[in-house]
Amino acid sequence: MTVKKIATVAVRAGINNDKHHGAVVAPIHLSSTYSLKGFNEKREFDYSRTGNPTRATLAQAIADLEQGSVGVVTSTGMAAAHLVCQLLSVDDVIVIPHDCYGGSYRLYTHLAKRGLFKVIVVDQNDEQALADALAQKPKVVLIETPSNPLLRLVDIEKVAKLSHDVGALVAVDNTFMSPVLQRPLTLGADIVFHSTTKYINGHSDVVGGVLVTKDQALGEELAWWANCIGITGAAFDSYLTVRGLKTLPLRMKQHQQNADAVAEFLVNHPAVEKVYYPGLSDHPSHALAKKQQANFGSMMSFEVKGGEAAVKALFANLDLFTLAQSLGGVESLISHPSTMTHAGMELEAQIAAGIKQSLVRVSVGIEDIDDIIADLGQGLAASQHN
Repeated sequence: MTVKKIATVAVRAGINNDKHHGAVVAPIHLSSTYSLKGFNEKREFDYSRTGNPTRATLAQAIADLEQGSVGVVTSTGMAAAHLVCQLLSVDDVIVIPHDCYGGSYRLYTHLAKRGLFKVIVVDQNDEQALADALAQKPKVVLIETPSNPLLRLVDIEKVAKLSHDVGALVAVDNTFMSPVLQRPLTLGADIVFHSTTKYINGHSDVVGGVLVTKDQALGEELAWWANCIGITGAAFDSYLTVRGLKTLPLRMKQHQQNADAVAEFLVNHPAVEKVYYPGLSDHPSHALAKKQQANFGSMMSFEVKGGEAAVKALFANLDLFTLAQSLGGVESLISHPSTMTHAGMELEAQIAAGIKQSLVRVSVGIEDIDDIIADLGQGLAASQHN
């Protein structure tokens, strides 16, 4: 059978698979429980926490998009990140990036403080620091690329090889890219996970997550744990996410087109101190982005001249951009990482990661680009007259 292109896989998720009534679109199975055929004769599904037809459709679709074996749909993106922890025991070590998402940093460091495992926080682009961390023989190495919020990149293929050499599994948070722009399993990772709340659903109306493994046995182990600790996703949420998934490739094209224009605008604006976006030719990882990503994505951050006061004035003078958590929806969002997405990091950790009070993160939506730039323009102009 011919391998289908990514847009086809996304559109065809669950299409024409209804064996009972011939529904073209996969129906929602809201039942919490399923009958047995008879004594000790289970069907494919018996209880919705363990398995649900609608959730299974989503899991298979994303596993196919990521070119993996097993997909596990979770109730939130953080649940997917937490699921990775079920592979760790008390004496095991997990290596995490020093500049990862604040919620991930909070999760792994606080679980480590409870003695559930050991954590090493490291700049994975510092070769000596990474080598020292790998010398501790970690069980899992977590990669987040591009990083949140500074869009730093890590060479997945290189770090995966180094990690595998010491017997570690490699898990990659691919939320910023989606399977359309980056597929870590093809670059050597063992696990990839997403907050499906973001680009995969794309409409800011569902909270969810997914984890995909390259290896069948590893996926089955993690699926067992997801059921055991009760973090699997709901049927209705899965249905909405499948619906959002169908337009993912189309949405990403428009996101990308708009983001390229916004980055060029910001680089040339006098109120902007610095822009963090891998699509810029002077970004330190521009070449790596071109190598391991299909494109540069629509997340970026920038520093505003004038510090926190200027940031406040910028936010107060925006009409189109919404000041809110999250990212990846069709609408444009803006946030202040230090007090929002990364508030879970201690100030010292924020400073070490390079997160300044003047830093602003934007999720570029798919509105008309002229309106997006006009809105940022009026906000930036006001930021210098606060």
